[in-house]
Amino acid sequence: MNDNETTTPSATNAPQTPACAGRREALKLGACACIGFGLGAAGLNRALADEPAEQRPTKGDRLVVVGADGTPKLLAAADVKLGEKPVFAFPYDADKKLVRDGSRLNKVLLIRLDPGSLDEATRARSADGVLAFSAVCTHQGCDVSEWVPESKSLLCFCHFSRFDPCQSGQVLAGPAPRSLPHLPIALERGELAVNGPFSASPGVKKT
Repeated sequence: MNDNETTTPSATNAPQTPACAGRREALKLGACACIGFGLGAAGLNRALADEPAEQRPTKGDRLVVVGADGTPKLLAAADVKLGEKPVFAFPYDADKKLVRDGSRLNKVLLIRLDPGSLDEATRARSADGVLAFSAVCTHQGCDVSEWVPESKSLLCFCHFSRFDPCQSGQVLAGPAPRSLPHLPIALERGELAVNGPFSASPGVKKT
């Protein structure tokens, strides 16, 4: 070999540049993530369910609305006006100062009706005429957002399912396959508080 000749390192002996090493590590991590996802999805779901903000409403939780600055405001019965548009709320662990808004399925719809218009079972789960239901439609998971005074029903605008809050949220019309889960509430020191679990799993029923 003369002085003008140069040698090219073989592929097997070529030093790894930071870029090559980075790509290799990324591929390894991606492969591990895929394997982990395939084998551990159930475990991941369980871990998420154990997160305090993901947990379903618990007896004693207060109901709050969250302001634009993230500050929770405790709700009283007077904050939900008789026969007006529903109020959306989330459960709140006052001891831990924790809003359980880590899952959309914790979103609660509050509406106030004349207690005399409620059947006995529904009245027992209300607080001074205030009723709490899951805000997530049982059809395809849209928000149930409207109150229709003429039919005294709660309406989901996505596919026009209607629910009867006076009769435990039963389906009145539309494609929704089951009642809107209700949440028992009570008044504690004048504040709206959760008094038990949802009557059924909120949202779309898994098949």
